[in-house]
Amino acid sequence: MHEKKVIQKYFEEIAQNTGKYSFMIKDTITALEMSAIDTIIVWEDLNINRITLYNSKSEGNVVLYLTEEQEKNDKYFFDTETGVKLEMKEKINFVEWIAENYKSFGANLELVTDRSQEGSQFCKGFGGVGSLLRWKVDFDDMNYDDLDNYEYNSSDDDFI
Repeated sequence: MHEKKVIQKYFEEIAQNTGKYSFMIKDTITALEMSAIDTIIVWEDLNINRITLYNSKSEGNVVLYLTEEQEKNDKYFFDTETGVKLEMKEKINFVEWIAENYKSFGANLELVTDRSQEGSQFCKGFGGVGSLLRWKVDFDDMNYDDLDNYEYNSSDDDFI
């Protein structure tokens, strides 16, 4: 019952177009890094990995959030500017990572299933990850180079 209430509140925010929500991995991670998330909602069977790669040329880390299908594409594992192959430092399922780290972002975590109508709609229609935000965030005004995934370069705190 609690799961249903959380997802209904999420859908209400979207229906009212408050801007106090995120969906899909890209916007949710952006909001997480901004400490804008009050409650992160994640499908318990979400199949996305958080991969930390090391660039020996720039001596910086790159964090990717990729599906298993995306992981098969070598383009994610090379620096586009230098052609340097990136070294994998860590690979962890996103659900496991967020379960271990959500508190450090000041967020609450709600794991949901796809067994209810609302849960199924959340998983299929919103990518299985989203959040209720503390304040309005306009993700449309943010510039992303790649709309299919989210990459964060921790060496210089710029989005790449």
